[in-house]
Amino acid sequence: MAVNAEDALTGRVVDTTAEGRGVIRGAGKTVFLDGAITGELVRYRVRKRRRNYDEAELVEVLEASADRVEPRCAVFGTCGGCALQHIDGSAQLRQKERVLLDSLQRIGGLQPDRVLPPIAGPPWGYRRKARLGVKYVAKKGRVLVGFRERHAPYVTDTGRCETLHPAVGERFAALAALIEGLSLRERIPQIEVGIGDNGGALVFRVLDAPTPQDVGQLRDFARTTGLSVYLQTGGADTIAPLPGDAEPAALRYRLDEPGIDIEFRPTDFIQVNQAVNQQMVAQALKLLAPASQSRVLDLFCGLGNFTLALARRAAFVTGVEGSEAMVEQAAANALRNGVENVSYRLADLATTNALDGLTGEVFDRVLLDPPRSGAAAVLDAIAQFRPARIVYVSCHPGTLARDVQRLTAALGYRLDAAGVMDMFPQTAHVEAMALLTRNSLHGA
Repeated sequence: MAVNAEDALTGRVVDTTAEGRGVIRGAGKTVFLDGAITGELVRYRVRKRRRNYDEAELVEVLEASADRVEPRCAVFGTCGGCALQHIDGSAQLRQKERVLLDSLQRIGGLQPDRVLPPIAGPPWGYRRKARLGVKYVAKKGRVLVGFRERHAPYVTDTGRCETLHPAVGERFAALAALIEGLSLRERIPQIEVGIGDNGGALVFRVLDAPTPQDVGQLRDFARTTGLSVYLQTGGADTIAPLPGDAEPAALRYRLDEPGIDIEFRPTDFIQVNQAVNQQMVAQALKLLAPASQSRVLDLFCGLGNFTLALARRAAFVTGVEGSEAMVEQAAANALRNGVENVSYRLADLATTNALDGLTGEVFDRVLLDPPRSGAAAVLDAIAQFRPARIVYVSCHPGTLARDVQRLTAALGYRLDAAGVMDMFPQTAHVEAMALLTRNSLHGA
């Protein structure tokens, strides 16, 4: 590793943080170290000194963990897109499971009755959604396309990405060459990537109007690669095809078990890992166990990723989402799939009165898939429906633990099961699913 060894210190890594950084304790201060694994003896150099801790960079591994592997990416350690490429995939899963269980215990004082087997998929080329930085570097006379650096706001100098879907991940150099030839090369700050089962799309954020020549070059790139190209001049409502072009075919992905096809726009939220999403939906259906007479409430429903699958098994499903555009898309997906036993409602689920419009309705099952901030505002309202089962899908173990603690300590539920899903291999991101069942003391 190209780090000056002068003033390097030696230490034993005693733990790993939820962000994937090694922890060294010594000289009265904790040191956080990228690229190190619990148990390793390493040499390191302090990069930043803080009041209560230091941040360091790895100089040399003196005693390597059996879980250490060679990172696939040439810029791993510089690029901020990944944090765990130096750790074997099985060990990554064990580490993420530990983060989940530690969070449940530390924050909520909880331990699930059973730990669900981890859900995993392909470790490379899986990512179907991304926002790439673009920067014209005048001193180098060229354009950089990629993720931001780990410890700086700069765009990483790389020609490919190993985790992004190959349709785009193997074309960073081609994208950079394309943009270098545009009059707009200094006025394109980012590219939004969306990949479906039927193709991919790129949304170029442009700060100036493209010239006819620019449009021609972008159109040629689209024709050569098979990727649809959009321009975004302002907010999300300004996204449009290239001037003079028809609207490209909608992107879509399929959920095989219920036989559902979901259409989405390039900037819509979707689960980034299709193989894991397939297993995640199947596991949610199994845990929630809707019967033919069940009425299910799906909160933070998005495009209907869970709603439509649940509707294949339940009597009726109500989806609630805070984005009007997503509600419209979800309703359109239901129509396209011939699913009639669903309804969608618009509500801000970050407010305590979000479910007031459903007062008096009956739901025996609830699924919720909130953002990182969790679902604290609606927990009391959910409990008032007295559902027999709640499945909570989470992208942040800390807020999951906080919310589950509320459901178990005050609202009459038991944490029946919990487990991790490796939605983002090679990163420290932890996705989890928990099943809560109604305590018999509080009635069925």
